Amino acid sequence: MTEVKLGIVGLGNVGSGTIRILAETSAQIEQKLGFPLRVAAVCARNLENKEIPAALAGSRRTTDWREVVNSPDVDVVAELIGGVTTAREIVETALGNGKSVVTANKELMALTGPELWDRAIQKGVNLAMEASVAGGIPIHTVLREGISGDRIVALYGILNGTSNYILTEVEKSGAAFDDVLAEAQRLGYAEADPTADVDGFDARSKLAILSALAFGQRIEARNIFTQGIRRITPIDFQYAHTLQHTIRLVCAARLTPEGLILSVRPALIPKSTILANVQGAYNAVWVRGKYGQDTFYYGRGAGPEPTGVAVVSDLMRVAREIRSGSPERVSPFAHDQLAEFRPVSVEVQKRAYYLRFQVKDQPGIIAALAGILAENKISLDAVLQLPSDNKRSLPFVITVEPSTEKTITDAVAAMNRLEFMVEPALALPMETSL
Repeated sequence: MTEVKLGIVGLGNVGSGTIRILAETSAQIEQKLGFPLRVAAVCARNLENKEIPAALAGSRRTTDWREVVNSPDVDVVAELIGGVTTAREIVETALGNGKSVVTANKELMALTGPELWDRAIQKGVNLAMEASVAGGIPIHTVLREGISGDRIVALYGILNGTSNYILTEVEKSGAAFDDVLAEAQRLGYAEADPTADVDGFDARSKLAILSALAFGQRIEARNIFTQGIRRITPIDFQYAHTLQHTIRLVCAARLTPEGLILSVRPALIPKSTILANVQGAYNAVWVRGKYGQDTFYYGRGAGPEPTGVAVVSDLMRVAREIRSGSPERVSPFAHDQLAEFRPVSVEVQKRAYYLRFQVKDQPGIIAALAGILAENKISLDAVLQLPSDNKRSLPFVITVEPSTEKTITDAVAAMNRLEFMVEPALALPMETSL
């Protein structure tokens, strides 16, 4: 049967992994599909620095992406450069030319994915994005098809491998956040500018995409409550362990009577839960359905080969559609139409909270803090203080009974104005519903 011809734009980590898998598994791919996939063209800004497998020696090589997306010799374009400017132009041009597109671009798909899918439908082509979230975990396929018969009521995920690596290394070694971040950068787990990872923005884009699939709403990432992990210290893990918890950057989507509540933030989770055991650069997603109950998905969240597998799998699915002519394709967002998202503030949800303080030791501290909690109708649960000789910056923890985010925020703002506070209090929710 006639081959399907591919154009690969971008030969960074994901692109390099993709072409290596395509080259090394071409026979198996043909056996599965019943026809071959051929890489007709590859594009990168610095081709001379890229290693292209010998099996792809006959592919056209260019530094101009337009030569790929405008080529009549390309059926499917894989956009693997990232970002939202040039990448968007590549995807829109390819779709406009009647070519299906496979992308690993979570930021672009979170920002404008539904609009791009509308364009794909108008042109009668496909848009696939499995690799945009959680690399080697086929979570899109799960939500789009595998458990599509269920009604999702909650989704929790560890979706950023860099942050999870940093948190688990701080937990294991007791090293400071900045030291572990520097080591993560040296090992290639973290970018030179780690902002997107450690401040939660990468995970936020991924949660926006998964929430659209799970709940059928057009999510804008900017409407998701987001906090990063920069303030987490070894002492927080010591106190968390005392409470039989650990700390992870948790992406959460919950369907409540008020509506859909979304958040990306560090939280205490019980050590007995499965998410607590997700270590290093791994990702995990836990989905709760009304009928099917709990399912869990775990694997490499990034890396050339795990993410390359997701890209190649999408290329195979799209190629199969091209050859078989599927007029009723499944939306990459799992719903024929996405409803408008009306953000519900995290302020309305109730959680137990962990409050960590650094104070100048003096009489009356607990009384002052307890007074503020009482004024905000927050019930104190426990006071924890590990031994410390540093009386000028003394750490201790108060845990409180379930309270709304708003009352906690108001109370912490008042506490931060007290003269004995060395730094602002750290407030983390305790996710007991996991």
